[in-house]
Amino acid sequence: MSLDIPREELTVHRERAFLVGVTLAGRPQVQEPLAELRGLTTAAGAVVVGTMHQHRVDINPATYIGKGKLAELQQQVKCLDADVIIFDNDLSPAQVRNLEKATNVKVIDRSELILDIFATRARSVEARLQVELAQLEYSLPRLRKMWTHLSRYRGGIGLRGPGETQLEEDRRLVGQRIRDLRNRLSEVQARKAREVNSRFEEHTVSLVGYTNAGKSTLMNALTGAGVRAEDQLFSTLDTRTRQWHLKDWGKVLLSDTVGFIRDLPHHLVASFRATLEETRQARLLLHVVDASNPAAEEHIRAVNRVLEELGCDEKRCILVLNKIDQLPDRSYLDVLQNHHPRAVAVSAANKVGLDQLRATVIEELSADFAEAEVETSSGNGRLLAYLAAHADIHHRLYDDQRVRIRCSLPRHLLHHIQGPDVDVRFLDGDGCVRGEHTDVSKR
Repeated sequence: MSLDIPREELTVHRERAFLVGVTLAGRPQVQEPLAELRGLTTAAGAVVVGTMHQHRVDINPATYIGKGKLAELQQQVKCLDADVIIFDNDLSPAQVRNLEKATNVKVIDRSELILDIFATRARSVEARLQVELAQLEYSLPRLRKMWTHLSRYRGGIGLRGPGETQLEEDRRLVGQRIRDLRNRLSEVQARKAREVNSRFEEHTVSLVGYTNAGKSTLMNALTGAGVRAEDQLFSTLDTRTRQWHLKDWGKVLLSDTVGFIRDLPHHLVASFRATLEETRQARLLLHVVDASNPAAEEHIRAVNRVLEELGCDEKRCILVLNKIDQLPDRSYLDVLQNHHPRAVAVSAANKVGLDQLRATVIEELSADFAEAEVETSSGNGRLLAYLAAHADIHHRLYDDQRVRIRCSLPRHLLHHIQGPDVDVRFLDGDGCVRGEHTDVSKR
């Protein structure tokens, strides 16, 4: 027996979303204020059916938007048959309740939308733990009329406090789950820190940037890694590290990390601290920017704010202006290069400008090297083996029972060549000795 069911009824229903944004006085004006929210909504699997934007001096404490706009929103949502209203702002629990009561439609804010996208993209156990923790911390103050579906084992008579309500029980259960997740993530973070620290002697470079700036595509172009790269917001949540072989230099470990975004929820940054450990420990950052995006400067500032929050704002950093093949006008690139004269322009998709990027990376990594003359006994096999493995040796001179080695050595490895039988002299650019230093730990 066959059923004659219309084709459209066999498809998964996509929520119809109505977007709302409010720009407050004193905030930077954006050319297309809801363009990013539209991209986020699409990434979450919904279809945008309408938008509304308002400029205000301050917010309405009850509904965020004014009474006139609320009336307009009620009418628009009804006419367009919207399933959900998405605000490009963070709403309080009371504002969400008031808006839902006025429109009879589900209302979510920017943070909840981002968390929803992260939840659908999380693949590894670590990423899922991080997303769940961020969602629970976001939801805890919003538990009223929520969590009636929360699965749990009930304690039974005598095991609950007298008069404990459903809401109080849910809060207690969520609070316990948050504590459990924090404990598990602290173990993950400690393990991740040990893993990253084990690569201390390697040259590590981390890709950072706004979401969908082309970091994964650039990683593929530089390393041939073949990692998944999509024209989609937050397509990468888990850190991937690959070997990058620089000609006439050697091996570098290149890491691709989760993309940042404007007004990224603070609890989300905190939850993903273990994932971002690669960025925090990297010796060099490649800040990838979508140069074809009109909001590129705003994206640069947003990324810099997150880097500052992570304590990475003082690290060596190369600005990479990507997607120059998609520039609608050459003036976009000219303006960015005028503001950032040391930036490198590339097209990761077409592999344009990658040689210049490699040369700039080598120059930055070389600045972290010290030219030194190391003298020790010829029987100090451990030190000689260490220098052979980690230093660029220019020449050796043997004299009686001593050996003198001129080499270039990464500054962060200088403490490994200390010892009572070791003399280290640092050289200037002309190869002349600048003085004798046996304590190199502060160099």
